[in-house]
Amino acid sequence: MTRACHNKSRKTKTMKRSLVILFCALASLSAQAQNIFISKSASISFFASTPAEDVEAKSDKANSVIDTKTRNLIFKVSNTSFEFPKKLMQEHFNENYMESDKYPVSTFKGKITDAVDLTKDGTYNVTIDGSLDIHGVVKNYQTKATLVVSKGTINAKTEFKVKVADHQIKIPTIVFAKIAQVVDVHISAVYQPK
Repeated sequence: MTRACHNKSRKTKTMKRSLVILFCALASLSAQAQNIFISKSASISFFASTPAEDVEAKSDKANSVIDTKTRNLIFKVSNTSFEFPKKLMQEHFNENYMESDKYPVSTFKGKITDAVDLTKDGTYNVTIDGSLDIHGVVKNYQTKATLVVSKGTINAKTEFKVKVADHQIKIPTIVFAKIAQVVDVHISAVYQPK
């Protein structure tokens, strides 16, 4: 009888210890999740002025994540999600320049270099360092961004220039004069806690 009580007591202690460990693990995961903010419909647009005609396109289907603790962030967009005013431009963009069947996605991975506390409401002008992978070519970029934290959401805006040649995007000689060599990229995103 005593041995049975002792075994029962040991099982109860083991169960309590397991519950405490499980609770601590869940609390840790919950705290980590509070650092993660997601944007499922970030907007990326680009514009290039040329002698023949202006080229512009936009996608509202980019995904992005910010970790407010580490200040790391990532953007990912499907190249075929960009919409152009003219269907022919869209076809040329995907087939001839971006080769979207071979390089379907463009990504940016970076870090906010300023020591900002994104858990507190306010407007933060920050610098972001990272790498942009377009057309299978990765290049380092540094850009300024404005982050507005308000009531648990983060609004982000930035713009920067991309040289087409830096990402080995080949432009046929016949249309070389018509295509801008530098493209203005604008990004805006609204992040919600995960």
